Amino acid sequence: MTSGTQAATKAPAAGSGTGSRSAEVSVNSVTPTVPENGDTLTLTGTVTNNSKATIGRGRIGVRVGPSLDSRSAIDQAGKRQGYLSGADGTEVDRKYAVKAGTLPPGISRPFTLKVPVSALRLSADGVYQLGVSLSGQTRARPYEQILGIGRTFLPWQEGASGKKTELTYLWPLISSTHMTARTESDEQQTPVFHDDTLVKELAPGGRLQQMVALGEDLPITWVIDPDLLATVDMMTKRYRVEKEGGGTVAGRGQEHAKKWLDDLQRAVRGEEVVALPFADPDLASLAHRGRSAPATLKNLSTSTERGKQAVDTVLHTKPSTDFAWPVNGAVDSSIVDVATSAGAHNVISRSDSIRDSSLSYTPTSARPIGSGHTALVADARLSTAFQGDMTNARASSLAVQEFIAQSLSISRQVPTRQRSILVAPQRTPTASQAQAMAEGIRALDESGQWTESSRLEAAAEAKPDPGADRRVPGPSSYPASLRRDELPVSAFEQVRQTQTTLGDFKVILSRSDRVVPPFGSAIDREISTSWRGKPRPAAAFRDAVQEYLLDLKGRVRLIKKSDITLSGREATIPVTVQNNLGQRVDGLYLELESGRRIGLDVGEAKPIKVDGGHSQSVKFDTTAKANGRTVVKAQLYTKDHKPYGKPMTFQVNVTSITATVLLVIAGGVLLMVLAGIRMYTQRKRKGPAPDPDALLEQSEAEEPGESEPRESGETESESGEPAESDEAGEADEAGESGEADEADEAGAAGEPEGDTEPQNDNPPGTGEKVDR
Repeated sequence: MTSGTQAATKAPAAGSGTGSRSAEVSVNSVTPTVPENGDTLTLTGTVTNNSKATIGRGRIGVRVGPSLDSRSAIDQAGKRQGYLSGADGTEVDRKYAVKAGTLPPGISRPFTLKVPVSALRLSADGVYQLGVSLSGQTRARPYEQILGIGRTFLPWQEGASGKKTELTYLWPLISSTHMTARTESDEQQTPVFHDDTLVKELAPGGRLQQMVALGEDLPITWVIDPDLLATVDMMTKRYRVEKEGGGTVAGRGQEHAKKWLDDLQRAVRGEEVVALPFADPDLASLAHRGRSAPATLKNLSTSTERGKQAVDTVLHTKPSTDFAWPVNGAVDSSIVDVATSAGAHNVISRSDSIRDSSLSYTPTSARPIGSGHTALVADARLSTAFQGDMTNARASSLAVQEFIAQSLSISRQVPTRQRSILVAPQRTPTASQAQAMAEGIRALDESGQWTESSRLEAAAEAKPDPGADRRVPGPSSYPASLRRDELPVSAFEQVRQTQTTLGDFKVILSRSDRVVPPFGSAIDREISTSWRGKPRPAAAFRDAVQEYLLDLKGRVRLIKKSDITLSGREATIPVTVQNNLGQRVDGLYLELESGRRIGLDVGEAKPIKVDGGHSQSVKFDTTAKANGRTVVKAQLYTKDHKPYGKPMTFQVNVTSITATVLLVIAGGVLLMVLAGIRMYTQRKRKGPAPDPDALLEQSEAEEPGESEPRESGETESESGEPAESDEAGEADEAGESGEADEADEAGAAGEPEGDTEPQNDNPPGTGEKVDR
């Protein structure tokens, strides 16, 4: 016997408890959880005075109630409040009680009770209610009375059962979405996370770290979301995390990620592993609201295959993909159709969805439901045993004891019948919930008196009970509370748009493998079960994926072109395609489309191939039937003639040279030719020009002394004949000079004043005139 002599501690403020509820008694531990003959049962906990009166002469003792002969009786016992003489039984020998002393209002005091199992006088196998009561007196009622009682359950069986119940316990490794669709442009495609909170789950004491550490030594079936493995595997390398306000910072979870994966690889070695479709899609939302996105339904097969590859690659083990698990095991006919559409032959349900009201016992979980499919109906009581706040020692201990008690009650229902029971707990247990689950599973495994562990594949192949209900409920029976948390129809419409955009984008890429996998995974994450109850974060994630994809697609575009003028009926129009991606694009065609106003023929479509970070100028030979203005539309198309990106329009002004202008130009040219002929004739008449280097010779007719200049007015030649006047010669020379000057001026007027600029291949600027 151990006395509760530890110092009293301050508890919450005193309440208004009265009678047998004046004090709260918490049973925080029961050791061993499954006692045997010869064991000593140890109970620990606290008593708290919730009344306004001081409790004196307090005594804490153990009480054994009657055997609870059904599962519903266990449920009722767990809900009782206050002392009930018929149900709570009598106190075990007082020598095993401990003194609580005086308890002022609001004061708590711990206790430890040790009682030999033999002193409990358990008459037969079964589940017993075990009570810990506080007896004492108050000033208003100065006599011994029960002022508080706490209850738990004690499973008891001497020896092993003839037909042990096969128990399959699912151990889920599932988390929420942490990765974005973005990657860095480096060769390794460094991933970008929207937060780094997963590090806390992987670190020592974190939820996922505890799930792996606890599960390593338990007889369980691992149920894994492959997206979690892929995410943690990315964290073992370099990764970036978005920061508030823009930009990214380096992720810091490499060490914890590597350690967690190493531990998990060791834990699952040789064990049964079930892989869910990638990102754990919400099957109920798909069935009820995803009909508008048939491609998403078809994508389940791809998600299943992607999940299988991820588990095989990261864990080096071959997982089973033959099991579908709707949220909370709630199913209807439409959910079953969707769940089995990806190839799974087994759907994990729960007994509060597929009920067995006609049976007096808990049947084997396997139920054939037609078309070669099987519903594995998990037991609802066992599956929900560890929900709630398990950080509270009282709640955790009670959950463990009730879980064990319920399993014994199942085995005792039909002791001669071999049955297979499935337990499918909550998808994402907290660390404290996982610890309580592990304690319950370990207690059953170590006892081994009425249960034995079984694999999920064996549970699916177990012989069904003939009387078990095999009818799948209709959609109207689906719980309203679960339906409220489903993804909306608009979510699936947005998913469909993203899938269409990705399909149009990938066909032009030279390395689609750098784009399709990240976005394929992101689309799977958009319909994850983890978004239930989180409509705003879910919508924000979908928007971010779509915006990023449109941003990438928009990096291949047409450069805006200004209005141009074509001088002539035939000309060339250049259009520029820009590729700001990090890879070459191919499989695009550029088409021009013109209005019919001037009959502008823009030619055939041109194939487009542009290297990453470059632009390509595509030239179209055009012919116009008339002068005027028209609007030309440029549009990129994929090979299957789907428009790619937004069209680009510009205006074309066609001008041609008129007949009058041609006549004027021809007249000017003719004048220039005539002037040139006249100049040639005059020079021919004068003869050749004298040699400037020849010696001057004196004329034979000239006599000495005649070198004197003639008198003014002498104009005769040696023959006595009058010579041509100098004025006439000067006049001719003047005439020739004048005609030459006129010809030079005419020539100057018909030539450009400077050198012609070289032709520029760039698109014409505003007001540019394109001459061809």
